[in-house]
Amino acid sequence: MVLDIPFYHQMCEKAEENCQTLVGYSAVYKVCFGMACFFLFFAIFTIRIHNSTGWRAAVHNGFWLVKFIVLVACCVGGFFIPNEEVFLEAWRYIGAAGGFIFLLIQLVLLVKFAHRWNTNWSSGVTHNRLWYAALAFVTLMLFSAAVGALVFMGVFYTDPEACLLNKIFLGINGSLCLFVSLLAISPCIQKVQPTSGLLQPGVISVYVMYLTFSAFSSKPKEIVERNGVNTTVCVFPINSGTESDKQIVTAVGAIILFGCVLYSWLDDYDEENTGGGQNVNYDEREGTIYGYAYFHSVFFLGSLYVMMTVTNWFHYDDHKIEKLLDGSWSVFWIKMASCWVCLFLYMWTLVAPMVFPKRFEA
Repeated sequence: MVLDIPFYHQMCEKAEENCQTLVGYSAVYKVCFGMACFFLFFAIFTIRIHNSTGWRAAVHNGFWLVKFIVLVACCVGGFFIPNEEVFLEAWRYIGAAGGFIFLLIQLVLLVKFAHRWNTNWSSGVTHNRLWYAALAFVTLMLFSAAVGALVFMGVFYTDPEACLLNKIFLGINGSLCLFVSLLAISPCIQKVQPTSGLLQPGVISVYVMYLTFSAFSSKPKEIVERNGVNTTVCVFPINSGTESDKQIVTAVGAIILFGCVLYSWLDDYDEENTGGGQNVNYDEREGTIYGYAYFHSVFFLGSLYVMMTVTNWFHYDDHKIEKLLDGSWSVFWIKMASCWVCLFLYMWTLVAPMVFPKRFEA
């Protein structure tokens, strides 16, 4: 079966021992290329659809078998793209740009979700004290997970003789998480946002710790000489030779991706249906309940984000094929910067009502 894969031998001539990994990454690029083209076409196709009476809306809401066949055809067609090296290089830059945009959207949605979660549960406290217990329990679990992750990385991703950046950024990110937690419950914030509490910084702290762990797992490996033997340090302690940390990052990233896409759709749906109070209408002949173009755009960017996450933001380079699994500094800095963007976005949502009080008046 391997012999039937297009361009398999051409790729393996350069990859040698990393042949299967390189071909696997290339396959992910091609499948996600087909998916991205499919969703990009429908994002353009569904622009300015305001109701379900037109033929374009009928295509969006039906013809599922035909669309599935077209999607499969797009994914299969990606394997027959000529000029393999040019495609991988060009598509990587497009994927990196789209993946980074989706990452920013993901950060915004996460901050928005944290605020809505806390507001909904805090409002339930006035009706039933059990909501207060649930709020306290979940908040405790979130901070326990964040502190546990911080300690875990402090133990296994630092070393007395190496990994200086890991030590610095663990201290910075841990301190920033503590700072936003104290800021959220400070009197000045409580005065303008009475519902602000520790649940939101708990969610943000867990996500920042995940991004920090993801950044450390993407960083090039560091080696120190001990007793005359080169030893790799600051790596995942369980099955370190199988890149278990990258598998964990990919799995958690897929879960977060699914949650963000689902929340994005539900959030768009709520905004369309709660503007006039209890006005729940499932008949789209007068107006759509969510933005069709926005829906497909999120899936388009999500396809690129999946591609970059699964391949660990892989960069095809003839001169660096032998270091395919050694990590990348560019990926490390992208993920580390994402931590700070997330914290900045959350801090801005806290201080914005004080800076622009008229814009946030009820």
